[in-house]
Amino acid sequence: MPLAGLTVAVLVGAALVLTGRRGAGDLLWAGVTLAALLPAAWAMLRQLWHRRFGVDVIAVLALAGALVVGEYLAGAVIAVMVATGRALEAYAQRRATRDLRALLEHAPRTARRRTAAGGIEQVALDRVVVGDRLLVGPGDVVPVDGTAEQPATLDESVVTGESQLVSRAAGQQVASGVVNAGAGFGLRATSDAARSTYAGIVRLAEEATARKAPMVRLADRYAAVFVPFTLLLAGLGWLLSGDVVRAVAVLVVATPCPLLLATPIAIVSGLSRVARRGVLVRDGGSLELLGRARTLLLDKTGTLTAGRPRAAETVVAPGGDRDEVLRLAASVEQLSPHVLAAALVGQAHERGLALTEPTGVTEEPGRGVSGRVGGRLVRVGQLDGELPEWAARVRDRAESAGNSTVWVSDDTGPIGAVLLEDPVRPDAAQTLDRLRQAGLTRLVMLTGDRPGTADRVARAVGVDEALARCTPAEKVQRVQAEARRATTVMVGDGVNDAPALAEAHVGVAMGATGATASADVADAVLTVDRLDRLADAVEIARYARRIAVQSATVGMGLAVLAMLVAAAGRLPPVAGAFLQEGIDVVVILNALRALRGGLRHQE
Repeated sequence: MPLAGLTVAVLVGAALVLTGRRGAGDLLWAGVTLAALLPAAWAMLRQLWHRRFGVDVIAVLALAGALVVGEYLAGAVIAVMVATGRALEAYAQRRATRDLRALLEHAPRTARRRTAAGGIEQVALDRVVVGDRLLVGPGDVVPVDGTAEQPATLDESVVTGESQLVSRAAGQQVASGVVNAGAGFGLRATSDAARSTYAGIVRLAEEATARKAPMVRLADRYAAVFVPFTLLLAGLGWLLSGDVVRAVAVLVVATPCPLLLATPIAIVSGLSRVARRGVLVRDGGSLELLGRARTLLLDKTGTLTAGRPRAAETVVAPGGDRDEVLRLAASVEQLSPHVLAAALVGQAHERGLALTEPTGVTEEPGRGVSGRVGGRLVRVGQLDGELPEWAARVRDRAESAGNSTVWVSDDTGPIGAVLLEDPVRPDAAQTLDRLRQAGLTRLVMLTGDRPGTADRVARAVGVDEALARCTPAEKVQRVQAEARRATTVMVGDGVNDAPALAEAHVGVAMGATGATASADVADAVLTVDRLDRLADAVEIARYARRIAVQSATVGMGLAVLAMLVAAAGRLPPVAGAFLQEGIDVVVILNALRALRGGLRHQE
């Protein structure tokens, strides 16, 4: 029976008693008690069948006890209290999943694709393949990940939580799910719909909305102690006095609504808040673990660094022209979806170089791209054979600095090289400092990179330990070792990080740059390409967990005092039921504090 119906029935029963029809009033209150008892008992039996023992057993015993001893008003008040709890929990659940449902409703279904004849056709999203040229109209949702062919103005708030519009230059990556807030622009698809950023976020949202968010782990830990204590005290009160009403009174005031209500409300409030900050957490259990984590392990590339190469320097053969070498390389790479190509084209656009459309372009995976630019054969990629003296010096300098080298050659041999770097995220050091302040005591960086590169990044961001040349298996072993000592969080962004994320207590995927296996196994996904949102999530999780524990502890403490008074025969069941309602109001109001506060930086 809904909360409103139970409340009306209790009030009607009270009116009947006040007008002298006590029997009718008691009968109505007994019906209310029974209406709450039957579904609660069924739920409890199902839990016991699955070998789960929770705090709701006390509510069932209190309702049944009230019927047995004829304390019908007390039973009716408990029934309203339990129904109120369910209503509040449902409200908190809806609030927590509101942001996730918005993601699902926002998901694109079709795309505008350019045809070979120069026309535009509207196709189902699953028909878009890598390399397709799409048109994103004003107000359209970007259907798949891609590279902008013209400058674009985007509203990324649905995915990232950022309210300000952002601009993307031609050649820059655009994530699916964002909204075109300016003129229409062309987009070359770099992933299909199933592997796009937004599809990964939607999959996680569907899982999160399908799960129940209350903080079962925390409530059950309290129940393991509280339920036996309650039953023992109720039994002693009955045994020493011979009055079963005392036992019922103890059960009534012990009805654990601080656990059934306040704890879930605090946790789902935390889930909602981290979702608004661009972090999707699968469930309340993951949020609780995030809130008590002590060790953080981070992959380097794409987590502490941008994960997207940037042209640091163009070096040319003696007598060469830097701008001409970069122009030739970028012209050949214009049609390649490779991340290194995007870095070259982006650098050329920044320098204002006019690119030429290449002809006869071929790409050899792992070796590079070749094509003709203005009739001149240009190759961009790796070099075979012995290097000229100037090129050998460039190679040695790049290796010592931790840079990648892309060689540019023509028919005469190498004419230059573009040195690429993976820059440290500008917010990385500050974020790690915030994480330490939030309570994380050990920060470890894991990377498959060379020791020199790893040490440079480790010094820049301030981790406690850096492990270089880590294979995926070694990352898993290290996560397992750290997890044995403390609650551990692992952050990564690549397919090779997925096994380590699965082994950590909480796996966090950097999902803004594309949906990979890491997002599929992670307990949380950062939908915005900003590491500081991880610090936001930890601070919110810690605050929500602290409020949940505080609410449960205060509520249980007040309930224990009332139970002792009831066991002594000084608190009848009806008065105990109303007192328990007052305790519930106090702890619920306290739990609602989790909707605000806890962040060192304002939302």
